[in-house]
Amino acid sequence: MSASTHPVAADATSHHEASKFHIFVQLAMILAVITGVEIVLIYIPLPKWLIVTTLVTLSLVKFMLVIFIFMHLKWDKLFCTILFFIGLVLAGGTVAALLALFATEDGKPLTSEETSAIEYVVHSA
Repeated sequence: MSASTHPVAADATSHHEASKFHIFVQLAMILAVITGVEIVLIYIPLPKWLIVTTLVTLSLVKFMLVIFIFMHLKWDKLFCTILFFIGLVLAGGTVAALLALFATEDGKPLTSEETSAIEYVVHSA
């Protein structure tokens, strides 16, 4: 009696793995098409803001597809997904802080004239 239940369970498992394989292949094709659109978009003479906005949007779509399907977040528990996004938000905040920090005028190197003016002020005091 138990011998008849094992082939059914094995068949169900192999069908589930085959369906995941097809999902992975379809996703790979979608990602390839999106990448092709991104490459073509770079060479089209459009306003820079439109190109950058479209590229960021397409990259975000690709990122979400990869993390939910290839990284198996779609099939994981909600807690694991929340932990992943907490790390993602922290990394994004760090990048934003670094960009804000190094985008100021204070981050630029001094010219030789400015250096000599500072040395004059320091030595005259």
